[in-house]
Amino acid sequence: MYIVVCYAVYLAISLAVTVWVARSLHRNSRVFLVEAFPGNAELANSLNRLLVLAFCLVNIGFVTLPLRITGSLNSVREATDLVCDNIGHVLLVLGLVHFLNLYVLSRFGRRGRERQAQPRSRPAAGGAWGPEGAPIGKVLD
Repeated sequence: MYIVVCYAVYLAISLAVTVWVARSLHRNSRVFLVEAFPGNAELANSLNRLLVLAFCLVNIGFVTLPLRITGSLNSVREATDLVCDNIGHVLLVLGLVHFLNLYVLSRFGRRGRERQAQPRSRPAAGGAWGPEGAPIGKVLD
């Protein structure tokens, strides 16, 4: 009986925290993405939604992994320990994935700022692009 109650409490808390963090990411990461893709707010919004979707899928998948626990719990203390251990793992993974998202968004923002700061090359005489205008150093980026 305790295991069913543990599953219910664990799922309720874990999914609520996952949704709360996902909504916070969606609301606050748009600024980074708009800066990373200047003049293309539609792409920034689309990427923001995709990042939140990936965040939710990964975390909900991780939340459901401990639901395969076999065995019996003999006391309320064992049930509480199990729920707290599992929620602690979920919170650690949520934090790590959140920092990974922040890192990715900061990289996008840095690239957007670099693109805005680069001067536009002018075509060489005759209207053709000369080798001096080719971004050789940025080929692999």
